[in-house]
Amino acid sequence: MMRWWDGWSWWAWPVMTLGMVAFWVAVAWIVVAAFRRSQDVSVHGGPEEILAERFARGEIDEAEYERRRAALRSSV
Repeated sequence: MMRWWDGWSWWAWPVMTLGMVAFWVAVAWIVVAAFRRSQDVSVHGGPEEILAERFARGEIDEAEYERRRAALRSSV
C-alpha cells in the first residue's frame, strides 16, 4: 500500500523558519506601533494645550482663543 504522506520533507525546515521569523517580526511591529501611539497621545496633551499652542504660534487671535476655550470647558 502506498503512503500519501511520508513525513517532513527537506523544504519544511526553511518554511517553518521563515514562518517563525515573520511571526516575531509582526509581534515586534505591533508592540512598537502601540508604544508609538501611546507616546503621541501623551506628547500632545489635551485639546486645551493644543489650543494654547495655536494661540502662542499666532494661528488664532485672543478672542478666538477665549471662545474656543469656553466651548471646550462647557462640553466637559
